Amino acid sequence: MTNFISHSEEETKEFAKKIASNSKKGDIIVLCGELGSGKTKFTEGFLEYFNLQDELSSPTFTIVNEYDAPDFPIYHFDVYRLEDTDEFYAIGGDEYFSKGLCIIEWGEKIEELLPKSYLKISFSRDFEDSDIRILELECFGDYKIKEV
Repeated sequence: MTNFISHSEEETKEFAKKIASNSKKGDIIVLCGELGSGKTKFTEGFLEYFNLQDELSSPTFTIVNEYDAPDFPIYHFDVYRLEDTDEFYAIGGDEYFSKGLCIIEWGEKIEELLPKSYLKISFSRDFEDSDIRILELECFGDYKIKEV
């Protein structure tokens, strides 16, 4: 397990770019944490690495948005509103895992459906400094993080 301390939204985005630079088709990145903890800022930074920052939109009501990166599609899920894992299956969510790279906000809701290898990033706030976010990175299966 690795921790990263972000002191600003910009630092969170820069950290996401480093993660993106080591990403490949088939990777799954699960983002967990309460509202306002930095998950969307991370996703913004991740997409900026692929020059897709102008296309970002919240998938809150559509569940998944697709972005065409140069080498593979990126699927951005927000599963907050799903009632149960059956809804994820109903939209064919599991079929996206091998098609491209998946970023899943609120992914803890569907963790039991995830393949064995993925990166989980848990976001939390520092209650003494409202700008600070603690990002806890945990690799599952064969997922490896290169130096970040």
